[in-house]
This record gives sequence, C-alpha cells and structure tokens, in this order.
Amino acid sequence: MKFPLIFPTLIILSSIFSPQSTAQDPGFRCTNPTSTTCNSLIDYKLPNTTTLSAITTLFQIRNLRSLLAANNLPITTSKDTVYNATQTLKIPFPCLCRNGTGISNHRPIYTVVPDDGLYHIAAEVFSSLVSYPQIQKVNNISDADTILVGQELWIPLPCSCDDVDGEAVMHYGYLVAAGNSVGGIAMEFNTTESTLLDLNGMGSAADLKADTIIDVPLKVCKTSLRNDSMDYPLLVPNNTYIFTANNCVRCECSAANNWILNCEPAGIQKRNGGTCPSMQCAGTSFDLGNTTSDSPCSLSRCAYGGYGNNTIYTELTQESTCPGGSGNNSSPSGNGAKGLRWSFVLAASFIGLLHLLRL
Repeated sequence: MKFPLIFPTLIILSSIFSPQSTAQDPGFRCTNPTSTTCNSLIDYKLPNTTTLSAITTLFQIRNLRSLLAANNLPITTSKDTVYNATQTLKIPFPCLCRNGTGISNHRPIYTVVPDDGLYHIAAEVFSSLVSYPQIQKVNNISDADTILVGQELWIPLPCSCDDVDGEAVMHYGYLVAAGNSVGGIAMEFNTTESTLLDLNGMGSAADLKADTIIDVPLKVCKTSLRNDSMDYPLLVPNNTYIFTANNCVRCECSAANNWILNCEPAGIQKRNGGTCPSMQCAGTSFDLGNTTSDSPCSLSRCAYGGYGNNTIYTELTQESTCPGGSGNNSSPSGNGAKGLRWSFVLAASFIGLLHLLRL
C-alpha cells in the first residue's frame, strides 16, 4: 500500500458514478455522554495484497503489537507478513461518542493522493467501512466532487462505547458474510438475536444483508481493575490479548479461563524505555499472574489491578474453578452448596412426615 507523491492539484470525481448517494449519519448508536471514549474493533476486508506494516500505516495503528493482539496473532509475527486480497483482519481503533453516535476518535486520517475521489477512498481504499457522504459530512466538505491532493480526511469508522444489557462490552464492527444469519452471529459471539436486532435497528432477522458492517457487542473478561487506573476500563474480548501499563503487562482473555482476565509481565521493552515497576502481590511471594490451588474448586491469583504514578497495582484474588463457579471472589461451593442444604431440609421434612403418619 504505497502512496504516490503528493502534488498540489485538484481532483474532481463525479458522484453520479457512485451508488452511495445519501448523507446518512456515520457511526453506531452511542448514548453515552459526549466525549466518552473507548476502544473498538472493526473488520477490514483487504482490497488488495498488502503487508501488516501497510495496514498499520493506513489505519494509523500506533504499533504492530496492537494489530497482532486484536487478531490473536503471535507477537513474533513480522510486519512484512503478506496478506492476500479479500482476507479479513480486525482493526483496533479509539472510539468517540458524540451526538448520539460513535465514530473513530479523529483516526485514521487519510491524505488525498492524485486520482483520488471520495467514493474511491470510501469504497475501495477502506472497503466500504464508511460511505463517501459520511466522509464528506465529518470533514465539512461542501462539494463532494471536489477534493485537493494533500488534503487530510478524517475517516469516521463506526463504533460505540455503550454498555449492553447492563454489562461493559467491546463493540465490534462485524462484516456480514454471505450465508450469515442473525441467530448464527449471536451464537458465535455469545449474545442474543434480540440484542443484535435492537443495536442495529433491524425490524427482523430478514433485514440482515451480506457485505455490511453491523454492531456486535463482544463479552469481555472480568478484571480486578481499579477505577482510578490509567487504562480503566480495560476491555479485552475472547481470543484477544493486549499490552498495557506502558507495555509492562500483557493481558489475555479466554472463555476457557472462566472469562477471567489473565495478566502477566509482558517481557518486552517498556514504552519510552526504563524499568518496569514491581509486579508482586503485597505480603506474598506471588508475582503478577502466579496462581496456586487452595482447594479442588478454588485458586488464588495475583491479579492485575491497573497502573498509575509509576506503580503497577496488584490484588490477590480467589477464583472458582469448578463448573458453575462465578469467577473472581466466588465461593468454591457456589450454587451447589445451596442445593445440598435444600436437599437436606427436604429429606428431613419427609422423614418427619413419615413419623407422624405412623402415630
């Protein structure tokens, strides 16, 4: 994805060749207060064969690690790794809520090159993640047929920061494939059909269309994060990982781990150099991520609590490991203990009733 040299010429593209003709609002529904920000994901179907390095440049992803983490790729993956046209990658980006919708927080910024036009940029460079009227609207372009080489355009990727059904989630712009169904997407991403219909303003499952982007709320792993941490809220969905605390900590989410966020020392260079702070749980010999079994259904974990003031916060937590457990700080007995108590009460009542009948 190499861009030609920029020349101060004028580009004119007639919008009559574009099927996108209405200036609809960009973004997903976002009812959070104005200026709320969060992290989001969106599918990008590659328009041509390209490298991971070119993708990070196009979307202004700050480092390759973020792209690898969003796609659960090995951290050793080279920036020169080639991906073929029509392959899909998840793009991480910052989201901003304003005026009831969520759009990418002034990123990516695309610089116009010779022979560009708004339709080409929207439909071909960014694979219809946005429409050209949406680019026109957020950039206050009066005439969609006239843009300048060298002009910088904010590309408003759709996103949201809203909680869903009372739970914090990461909103994912999912590219609908041919043959997808609302029920199938809901099952794949651990949500409900009614939630997807509501979030996307669909009257029925028949409204789902292939090659469109829909809002899918991704369940995230439970954390012990303090609300004064610089990375609060830390939203990490299933089968992804993230580097945080100035690259000192790597956190991974897996449904197989009872939806509990597993964090440990990252083992890479701290952002801006220097040495990472201590990651030991106070009063223990545990380092961040260390666990020990307390009983057949319980373990203790040195969990990540956030960071600030050159300090990494840790907390010793207890987790249930048996089926039916509720994760952090849960009782090993869970609902099973209640069931045993009720069974004992019922059995005792039955024996008492038999005794009365014999009298």
